[in-house]
Amino acid sequence: MTLAFPTFTAGMVLSMSLIMAIGPQNAHVLRMGLQRQHLWLTVLTCAFADIVLIGLGVLGLAQLGGLSDKLLGALVGAGMLFLGVYGWQAFQRFLHPRALVLDDNGGVAAEPVSRRQAVLSALAFSFLNPHAWLDTAVLIGTASLAYGQGSTVFGMGAAAGSVVWFLALGAAAFWLGRRLNSLHVWRALDGLVALMMWGTAGWLLTSLF
Repeated sequence: MTLAFPTFTAGMVLSMSLIMAIGPQNAHVLRMGLQRQHLWLTVLTCAFADIVLIGLGVLGLAQLGGLSDKLLGALVGAGMLFLGVYGWQAFQRFLHPRALVLDDNGGVAAEPVSRRQAVLSALAFSFLNPHAWLDTAVLIGTASLAYGQGSTVFGMGAAAGSVVWFLALGAAAFWLGRRLNSLHVWRALDGLVALMMWGTAGWLLTSLF
């Protein structure tokens, strides 16, 4: 019992440190939050996907020694395509920026997104991102081995860290929506996202050779 809390905390800290960097998941949550479209559904979907990946890492991949070369190659290829397309979309928004039109309640007059589209988009940003598999599943799964029989508690802490992070990110995007709604902010965000996506895709390409 005395070791449970430090082990849980270690898992939480590692998980949050891995996902704090602005990545595809975080950028998507941020945009959905600023648009006030299915924000909490997106947050819960991303958190659920992370929990699944953490579970695979702690309960499976760590013991198997990581991903096979074929599976890793398939994930990298799918991730490059996904990141390239999303980067192009962000670049188009960078070239033609526009602030979102907020209503009296802080919502936005943006193209509506259905619940199904919101869930599928969040799942795509989670499972088609090779970094999510490598960092969340493999790294956390491997780190959990150091805790022996406490690996499950470590994984639970990592899962809790993911939930806490996405809830905090969603809340921040929701409450800061009005302050962040300007052409300069949106253009900077989209430019950063485009560079990040293409840079990640390029890095993945070099990893194949």
